[in-house]
Amino acid sequence: MQKEITIIGAGLVGSLLSIYLSKQNYKVKIYERRPDMRKLSMSAGRSINLALSDRGIKALEEVGIMDEIRKIAIPMHGRQLHHADGTSGYQPYGKDGQFINSVSRGDLNRTLMNLAEQNNVEIYFNETCKNIDWKKNEIHFTNTEKNNTHLAKQDLIFGSDGAFSAARLTHQLQHDRFQYEQYYIDFGYKELTIPAGANGTFLMEKNALHIWPRGNYMLIALPNIDGSFTCTLFFPFEGEPSFQSLKTPEQARALFNKVFADASALMPHLEKEFFNNATSSLVTVKCYPWIREDKFALIGDAAHAIVPFFGQGMNCGFEDCSVLNQLINKHQHNWNGILNEYQSLRKPDGDAIATLALNNFVEMRDKVADPVFLLQKKIEAHFNAKHPDKWTPAYSLVTFSPEVRYSEALSRGNKQQAIMDEVMQTKDIESIWDSEEVEKMILSKISK
Repeated sequence: MQKEITIIGAGLVGSLLSIYLSKQNYKVKIYERRPDMRKLSMSAGRSINLALSDRGIKALEEVGIMDEIRKIAIPMHGRQLHHADGTSGYQPYGKDGQFINSVSRGDLNRTLMNLAEQNNVEIYFNETCKNIDWKKNEIHFTNTEKNNTHLAKQDLIFGSDGAFSAARLTHQLQHDRFQYEQYYIDFGYKELTIPAGANGTFLMEKNALHIWPRGNYMLIALPNIDGSFTCTLFFPFEGEPSFQSLKTPEQARALFNKVFADASALMPHLEKEFFNNATSSLVTVKCYPWIREDKFALIGDAAHAIVPFFGQGMNCGFEDCSVLNQLINKHQHNWNGILNEYQSLRKPDGDAIATLALNNFVEMRDKVADPVFLLQKKIEAHFNAKHPDKWTPAYSLVTFSPEVRYSEALSRGNKQQAIMDEVMQTKDIESIWDSEEVEKMILSKISK
């Protein structure tokens, strides 16, 4: 008899996981603390955009949904840099044909929920997880709409309820040696908008992720299918300038006119959005263990929340589902074996992408405008073109190489950076960067 499975959280990862499990012939129920987002009007809150890349695409293709998602996705082939002096530059993400995709979180989540229900998954909304009785395998839920409490009994539970997971908390509090770490950076973020032009036209390059790097902070913008751009300001909480220091609409507009002038000219609602839209924090979560015998597992942000600077939070969670599905087949539905190997594989990768994401914040807000950094990237791309079997840039390892684990990408990226640190010290590197001498130098260091 197949296990009955309950998933706590109907977000992106929980919904996708339910589809995988249903296709494996499990009876699956999802309990979600929020109302059904499919019944809410769009005015109830803007849908922020996500960067869907190869790891996430692989998972969506496995459940047969990617063709549908392509209809609501916009390819972004590179970064469009907006410099403080008003000039701009373009950095391709990878080789020709490689790109990431801007996709609406809300549209993707709604599509996944619909597909889940088409695969006989039952989804219950307004259900808050209050406690889990591990001896009886019962979850205590409170329905916030009906204001009543009830029990759900099942064989296997997945906690997929995000960075501040209630499922993780009850697991944590009742586990003798649970290890938990959360780390907030000193920067928050705020969503803003560049509206579409006349007749839904794009007022900036459509197929790019736009970045305004300013050393200690940055603005980014991702395209929407209606011609608008969803912007995110990553900004210090305190200091000068900071969210704390901007106290009036006039001060916010003055700062944008000074440091993001071309963006500011396209943001007629800046003052209203700056003070009406929430300022949110950015947290990294690491914990262990993720599992409890063959009865419980954390997945997605509940297991490994990361900052968004590598665009891999969703992609990593989707990859969790894909790996889990492979292990179901490998272990022939033996959940002790499945969950133990799932944890041993994904815990190091969750830790690795957390480190990579934090490192990429410095790159995006500062280094992308640094001539030395740009020269290094040019050398790496040149060498990769001549020796693709010996060198793959770290960004491509993470974003375009789903066959490479995050932990391996971090290790290889660190080794390559150590080599480039030496190469960049070479005399006259600016003029000989594409020479045979530099090529031989890199080859010799790789072979050591």
